[in-house]
Amino acid sequence: MPHTYRPRFGIMTAPSQVDYHDVLRVWREADTIPEIEHAWLFDHLMPIFGDPGGPTYEGWTLLSALAAHTRRLRIGVLVTSNRFRPPAMLAKIATTVDVVSGGRLDFGIGVGSRPSHPLARREYEAHGLPFHDSEHAVGSLAETCTVIRRLWTEPEPFDFHGTYHHLTGAFGSPRPVQRPHPPILIGGRSSATLRVVAEHADLWNIPGGGDIDEIARRSALLDRYCAEIGRDPASIIRSIHLPVSYAQPGSTREAIHESIGAGFRHIVLGLSSPYPTGVAQWVADELIDPSA
Repeated sequence: MPHTYRPRFGIMTAPSQVDYHDVLRVWREADTIPEIEHAWLFDHLMPIFGDPGGPTYEGWTLLSALAAHTRRLRIGVLVTSNRFRPPAMLAKIATTVDVVSGGRLDFGIGVGSRPSHPLARREYEAHGLPFHDSEHAVGSLAETCTVIRRLWTEPEPFDFHGTYHHLTGAFGSPRPVQRPHPPILIGGRSSATLRVVAEHADLWNIPGGGDIDEIARRSALLDRYCAEIGRDPASIIRSIHLPVSYAQPGSTREAIHESIGAGFRHIVLGLSSPYPTGVAQWVADELIDPSA
């Protein structure tokens, strides 16, 4: 992506091991701080860190509530598990949030789960959800992106008969506020997922905090996949999620600097709980202003 594109900073508050009012406090504060331009939740049904029996809120329901309590922030789920909800249902949910927010939704989606994460796997059995192999999951994601975009844009009902999804008389009403539709952010790092990104995404997100050279190689692979299908790689904004250290902000600033140097212009700063008082202003003063 063009290096002249200025970085845009946001926050992520995982809605797990926290109270609703704690998350609401942070988002309301962030909504008043211009340096913070976007805010995100995650999509898990049970904890993947901390007390395995602790609270975890459903991401899209919570996002709709936060949409009604904010006015300026771009908002989204980083990223929706495609394994949890059928595509037409997800399209309806996302449209509702875009309407509630007045057109501020960035639609984040991914294959779903972290297959190597034992706490992430248990939520499927616990909720009666199937857990298919990765080939099935990636193929399903590609079809989901097609179905959701059509539901957001097509003026007449349509049938869809893919390998993984089958819909008859599919139709979306109301439409999202944003035209032609909310931006699509796809998260992931596998080669198979990156091919779906090249085909469908407006933004691509990858977890940071690790080897920036390896992350840059993933970005270069996405460039190659775009070229193979005749798409301008610069048309996909590169997004990275970076964990924030309250105790060592210098290390977080260094990670931000490396990420911007590697071509990432959409920076999601992951806030751990408990959230300090005034944490959003602290993020602006200690992390964003020195890095912008």
